[in-house]
Amino acid sequence: MAQATPPQAAAVAATFESQRGLLTGLAYRILGSRADAEDAVQDTYLKWREADHAAIANPAAWLTTTCTRRSVDLLRSAHRSRVDYVGSWLPEPIHSASDDHPEAALSLASSLSTAFLLLLERLTPKERAAYLLYEIFDQPYAQIAQALDLQEAACRKLVSRAKAHVERADVRHATPLQRQDQLLSAFESAIVSGRTDAFAALLADDIELRADSGGKVPTRLDVMHGREQVLDFVLGSLRQYWGEYRWTVSDLNGARGVILEHDGRVEASLSFAYDAHGRATRIYIMRNPDKLAALDAPAIA
Repeated sequence: MAQATPPQAAAVAATFESQRGLLTGLAYRILGSRADAEDAVQDTYLKWREADHAAIANPAAWLTTTCTRRSVDLLRSAHRSRVDYVGSWLPEPIHSASDDHPEAALSLASSLSTAFLLLLERLTPKERAAYLLYEIFDQPYAQIAQALDLQEAACRKLVSRAKAHVERADVRHATPLQRQDQLLSAFESAIVSGRTDAFAALLADDIELRADSGGKVPTRLDVMHGREQVLDFVLGSLRQYWGEYRWTVSDLNGARGVILEHDGRVEASLSFAYDAHGRATRIYIMRNPDKLAALDAPAIA
């Protein structure tokens, strides 16, 4: 291909930048990792820069297809590496763009929440990509088939299986922000005062707590189950260390969360999953310093 002139190169770059946010959001949802998503987007850009643009009728579709294929490849590699992961693996926490529109908020929460991303981990890479492209990014089956190198009928089956799995898990809830803020306040009060009555009342009977350290900093490696075990951990280890931390409420993964700092360094992030009644069913604590570094990056929509 002939070398592009400066105006042509600028147009090529501008076209890509107009799609960068969408591509990053897609790659993150497929991979559950901000770092891996950025790698997929960068690889897509390198291919886009060298492509024959005159032969590309739909740049947005071309970019989506290329980014999807690269993300699926990276996901397969990621799944193999997670076999030896120390303790619980959780998606990287990310700042999420807020939106006051109820429908937009529901879509955001259902496609970026930690509970939803963990559920997607149970799907095959192509099921995960097909479901996200169709249900979240409104892509037609013809384009999904091209992106995954499958027949449309096969893509429909992938989406159907994935959708049934998601619906059975029942994790897509739009919990009112007032309720989320109430839980965060009760949690902080339990840490500071040692009184857990208000916090315990907002927990589901089958509450679970998972902490991800990647084996790089001290934390509980096992999954805690039930109110008694969770509250003992909150009153014990967490109160001992978190009582003096700086708490900053932030929109994380489509819902209210907390970033905890000590001596100017981010030590942890905290987020929740809820049931249809607004009770907390899961508590997610991120302690892995490599994953906490993703909180420095811009929000994902």
